[in-house]
Amino acid sequence: MYLGQLDVAIRAGASVTILLLAWLLLAQRRQAGLPAVLFAPLALCLTGFVVTNSPLASLTPTGVIGRLAHTVSGFTVIFLWWFSLSCFDRQFRLKGGVLGVGLLWATIAALDRGLLGDAFADKDLSRLLVPLGFAIVGHLVWRLLGERPGDLIPQRQDARIRVAALLGGMLFIDLTADTLFGFAWRPLAFAMIQNAMLLSFGLWLTSQLLSVRSGVLTFSAGTNAPSATAIPLRPDLRPDDERHHRLLSLMEKDRVFLDPELSFATFVARMGTSERAVRTLINQELGYDHFRTFLNHYRVAEARRLLRERDPADKLIAVALDSGFASLASFNRAFRTIEGRSPSDFRAAVRRDESGA
Repeated sequence: MYLGQLDVAIRAGASVTILLLAWLLLAQRRQAGLPAVLFAPLALCLTGFVVTNSPLASLTPTGVIGRLAHTVSGFTVIFLWWFSLSCFDRQFRLKGGVLGVGLLWATIAALDRGLLGDAFADKDLSRLLVPLGFAIVGHLVWRLLGERPGDLIPQRQDARIRVAALLGGMLFIDLTADTLFGFAWRPLAFAMIQNAMLLSFGLWLTSQLLSVRSGVLTFSAGTNAPSATAIPLRPDLRPDDERHHRLLSLMEKDRVFLDPELSFATFVARMGTSERAVRTLINQELGYDHFRTFLNHYRVAEARRLLRERDPADKLIAVALDSGFASLASFNRAFRTIEGRSPSDFRAAVRRDESGA
């Protein structure tokens, strides 16, 4: 009985914390942006999961509320995935493969829960979600940890590890349990650990909300932190600052940004100073939140030059590679983010200007 009461307390605490966070973040959606919008449906899904995540039937809701909670809980993984990615990538948008995989998950979950008719309900379609779930967890952890070395904000760097360990670990354990023991396997201790982890996640996210007022979910340094897309390409030099001169030499003389494989560690080594000093220079003095964003400004500037000077018949992939981008997709995404239009539209505008049309 004591464990049952503790379980209810944990689930109630997690639900209230998560729903309160959703309300607070929606109130700050102008500053927080897409992560705040994505957290609202995530909060509903997590609450649905938590309130039904117990083997004790007497302590879980029934009737309409129970069915609704069970239904929305089936979409938790995709919103958790999208939300986490949006927190650590200012350029994240719901499109392409991320959107496609999410919609595939949502379709299977909707069929399994009878939202699209009774024909597919209770047909064990949820088993199809297990391999898809492992792929989503792998992609999330890969993105969070793979992009961590170039992240120039210490607070966000640390958060990448916490989110990968807590959320990625929780999803991995849950999917593994489903694979080994079946979906009906939910001993009380296991369910309580899951619920406690979600409560911990809610409390940790609350600490971020209370300690960072602007750019809440991107862990920005403060209310006056400039947008990466608004920073001038050429830093203001100070005659007595060797770091600025060295950085400018690497970028404008050596043109290291043309190497698509350039890593932050390699750049630090070429700067000839400490990693902390380079982070401070690029982030706090120049205003870039990620090393990739810093490089992309130089690469896009080079691409603009090539688009003006080269034959219009040249393929965009050639311009992308010659500007330092590793792929056409990353080139298009970065160019649109910085320039506000696609490379094709930019080149067309240049040709119109030249022809006087």
